[in-house]
Amino acid sequence: MSTDSAISIVWIYPDLLSTYGDRGNMLILARRAALRGFPVQTIEVRSDQRLPSTADIYLLGGGEDGPQALAAQRLLADGGLHRAVAQGSVVFAVCAGYQLLGGSFFAKGAKCGGLNLLDLNSDRGPSRAVGELGGTIDPRLGLPPLTGFENHGGRTHLGPSVAPLARVTTGIGNDGSTEGAWRGKLLGTYSHGPALARNPALADLLLRWATGMDVLAPLDDTWSDRLRAERTAATAVS
Repeated sequence: MSTDSAISIVWIYPDLLSTYGDRGNMLILARRAALRGFPVQTIEVRSDQRLPSTADIYLLGGGEDGPQALAAQRLLADGGLHRAVAQGSVVFAVCAGYQLLGGSFFAKGAKCGGLNLLDLNSDRGPSRAVGELGGTIDPRLGLPPLTGFENHGGRTHLGPSVAPLARVTTGIGNDGSTEGAWRGKLLGTYSHGPALARNPALADLLLRWATGMDVLAPLDDTWSDRLRAERTAATAVS
């Protein structure tokens, strides 16, 4: 994007994938961009609408099994997200949205085809993962530890062409060892919270990817730092 154009952020299918407050990720991105003087355009695209393919950032949230399967069908038929990825757009996906980026996932006991945008597949785990989620993020991303809340029954298995977002220190994530995945400008996680409210440095990474800027002006993250410290301390004594 050019420095004088708006950063366009698309919230994909809020009518299907917005169970856990992940719309907050869009609000955080828009706010952090605006505080730095970037013009911002936010677009919410329902599942009965065409998905624009030229936005800078696309967001996918959590959802129940039925809506997740329907979202996969409609995104595959639409093709807009695939065109956006091919053109270099950023994609950030959480929980059900994260599973959608892979080759397959399970919904209501049936195996469903995913978008095949990341080399991963998801199935059902022996127990539901509910609670705090934390981990040490891939050092190549240059971010502080991940913090969040997970609530899912899946287990996600990564292929060789993606890297884990983090190594788990608290919770389950993908499989008890790794959490999330990333490749290029695509990144997925099981972290709710919303994820970008609890991980502002991750929000800034997405903005840097979208703008092509190596460094962004610093912001006052006093309150998010307090939240992160409180959650870290809580998991250390639990």
